This record gives sequence, C-alpha cells and structure tokens, in this order.
Amino acid sequence: MPCYSIEGVVPVIDPSAYVHPTAVLIGDVIVGPDCYVGPCAVLRGDFGRIVLERGSNVQDTCVVHGFPAQDTVVEENGHIGHGAVLHSCIVRRDALVGMNAVVMDEAEIGEASIVAACAFVPAGRKIPPRSLAAGMPAKVMRALSDQEVAWKLEGTRTYQALTLRSLASMQEVAALTAVEPERPRVAAPDVKPLIATRRG
Repeated sequence: MPCYSIEGVVPVIDPSAYVHPTAVLIGDVIVGPDCYVGPCAVLRGDFGRIVLERGSNVQDTCVVHGFPAQDTVVEENGHIGHGAVLHSCIVRRDALVGMNAVVMDEAEIGEASIVAACAFVPAGRKIPPRSLAAGMPAKVMRALSDQEVAWKLEGTRTYQALTLRSLASMQEVAALTAVEPERPRVAAPDVKPLIATRRG
C-alpha cells in the first residue's frame, strides 16, 4: 500500500492487521493488532500521531488526521464507518462512528457509544458512554439499549473476521468478462443492519 515516511517517521502496521493496498498511511501512524483499514482510507500522521488500537477498523474512504498537541486515537474495538472523518479526537473502546460522520478536534466519543451516520460532532464535545449521538451538531439523543450495544459489537467482530479473510485470500486479479455458471458467493458471515434486528 502507499506508505510514506515524513521527517524520518515511518508508519507502523502490526503483522496481524490488514491494510488495503489503496489505503494511504503517512508518517506517525500506528496500526495495532487485528485492525482493518479499508480501501482508499487516508491516515495522515504528518502533524499529529494516529493510533488504531487492537481490533479497531477504519473503513473505506475515511480520513484520519490531527494536530500535534493531541493524538487521534481509535481505542480497542472502535468502529469507524465508511467515509467518516476523524480530526484530533478520541473514539473510546467499543464506540462506533457512523458513515460520513465528522468528529472534530478534542471531541471524545464515550465507550460503547454510537455516533449516527452523517452526524457532526463539534470540537470539544464529549459524548458520554453508551449514548446515541445524532444531528448537526451532534446531540445526545438517548442511552443505548443492550441490544444496540450487542449489535455494534457483532458488527465489529465481522470486521475483525474480515481482517483474517482479507489476509488469507484477497488478491488483485483481472476482472472476468462474463458471469460464470453457478457463480459462487462470498462466504461472509450473516451480518444484519440494526433495523433488521429490530424486526426480528
């Protein structure tokens, strides 16, 4: 993958992590064990340090950056959805930042909290543990149910499994020109959106 040092500081990727070949890592970036970094994610440690702790994931097209005074950290089992932007913030253990959400400088997402898709968490905002935050600017809507916390953890575990699947089998190939007979399906786990768990 495109991996660049700056001023002699080189990104670190644990051997058990999976970083997609199109992701870009620059400078003071530390990707911990069992992490997943998706396609076209950008982790720019050219001002401040970026740390992904064990089992966290940063999905496709996310941008992670920050100022020198505060590390940008995704703690253990943190889950950063497609297209989210993190800047000089902390995402605590087991928290989820939804798709296309933005979390700004010195904000803190509390343990096991969920930031809704497209939310904007302003600089300095502290989201308490086990809370749902949504809106622009993001406000705490309510406490999370046990079912929602369990759903989030299951989703994170599917990304930890994707790390293993990707390390074992992902490779660049030429596309086929036609669909083959009896085309196989990807052997993905039976993961469901939260709305489907509510129906069940």
